[in-house]
Amino acid sequence: MGHDDEHDKLHDFATRYANAWCGQRPEDVAAFFSENGSLSVNDGEPAIGRSAIARVALGFMTAFPDMVVSMDELVTEARGTVFHWTLAGTNTGPDGSGKRVRLSGFEVWQLGADGLISESRGHFDAAEYERQLAEGIDGD
Repeated sequence: MGHDDEHDKLHDFATRYANAWCGQRPEDVAAFFSENGSLSVNDGEPAIGRSAIARVALGFMTAFPDMVVSMDELVTEARGTVFHWTLAGTNTGPDGSGKRVRLSGFEVWQLGADGLISESRGHFDAAEYERQLAEGIDGD
């Protein structure tokens, strides 16, 4: 398989992964990870295994019932495959602020021999996230 085929397969995988985050089915997100895969957010304690990863996804899905995650860019670098994303949604979940949030970030993936994510290290601007939860986008 050529380089373009590999890139196309990876791009399709990443598109489907972004769509899974939009679907309000946390198990669909977890299915993109190896059985013992891990997901960490902003250097926090990693969620290890699909059920733990599903709980992380459920937290975001509960907080943002209308959440849309879009893939902005996919780049292969020495450190791994870098999935750049934007999350948009309204924080109307339990104890939510009711504010709209639009935040970009990225995940650095290591892919396993099974073709799934064995490790994802996610990053976003936590201070900007907290500001938007309090004030909304541009203070709305």
